[in-house]
Amino acid sequence: MPLETLSAGLLAWVAFVIVAAGLIQGAIGFGFPFVATPLIAMVSDMRTAVITVLLPTLATTVINIAKSGPLRPVLARFWMMPLYAIVGAAAGTWLFVIAPGVPYSLLLALITLAYLNLDRLARGDWPRVRRHERAFAPLAGTAAGLFEGTVNVAAPPLIIFYLALGLAPAVLVQALNISFLVGKTVQFSVLATRGGVTGAQWLATLPLAAISIAAFFAGLRIRHRIDAQTFRTWVKRALFVIALVLLTQYASSLVA
Repeated sequence: MPLETLSAGLLAWVAFVIVAAGLIQGAIGFGFPFVATPLIAMVSDMRTAVITVLLPTLATTVINIAKSGPLRPVLARFWMMPLYAIVGAAAGTWLFVIAPGVPYSLLLALITLAYLNLDRLARGDWPRVRRHERAFAPLAGTAAGLFEGTVNVAAPPLIIFYLALGLAPAVLVQALNISFLVGKTVQFSVLATRGGVTGAQWLATLPLAAISIAAFFAGLRIRHRIDAQTFRTWVKRALFVIALVLLTQYASSLVA
């Protein structure tokens, strides 16, 4: 369903969604595709939504990395996380093929809610993770890829790991977006070469990429005005919302 076939009202909805997703991406450093994809799919179809969101996601991800401070220290520390995620994604896709009936979304939601509950009980501080970062990094990265391959959501395992390390907001955002950038670049390459997406279709999404960038910078101003504790609180609330959406998806699958 090409964008040009949508009515003016539906195009206005798509633009509104892109603005909202860009603001959220700027304010907390992640969340653009998670917000935009299902909302656009409501008025088109999932393939159109994925194509529509991809270039705006890539644009805001690159700018997010660039505007969050020096990149070299973060790359030196977390360069291997995308590699772990690729391995996990391959395993997750294989699992999804051989065991599609497993409630992966429910499992990820329960893991996320369990972490948030531990944090609420003041047991979310895990010094062992900080002391043994290199041992836990493969687990977190592989888990992120595993859930990317099964439920198309990679963020919660990475966020939980980075919160446990006590990263500063800028470092957390960059570490997250390094992994997201690799994943989305691979996705774009596959769609551009094997997915039957024409150059005209990609060009049609460039105005949305420009809108997403403008909205991102508006959200970034909000991020710069809050302290680290408030930022962590917002990230945990975002995790809670993700868990609720996953539970809703699982419940919907049972009804269907």
